[in-house]
Amino acid sequence: MGFFHRKKNKCEQCDERFTTYDELIHHARHIHHHQIVKCTGCGKEFIYEKDRLHHARKEHEKKMKERSHKEPHHDERRPPQDRVDKQTHHFSDDL
Repeated sequence: MGFFHRKKNKCEQCDERFTTYDELIHHARHIHHHQIVKCTGCGKEFIYEKDRLHHARKEHEKKMKERSHKEPHHDERRPPQDRVDKQTHHFSDDL
């Protein structure tokens, strides 16, 4: 078998091999009725949750870092009581 004809994607349930990962996913879904998980960031499908997590860490790491290093809103830097006072200053107890 030549280099370009090797089938790298192997089904762990029946040892059948596929040329592409998408073919393996199709096989797992339709032959073994395996639940497929999707990446919430890009919609790519995976057979195993561990593969989806690896993909998300590797492919979407930049987006995750941007999200975690986001600057807090300028009001969030103030003490909580100051924020409450700011929101309630226009209320009065007068009836």
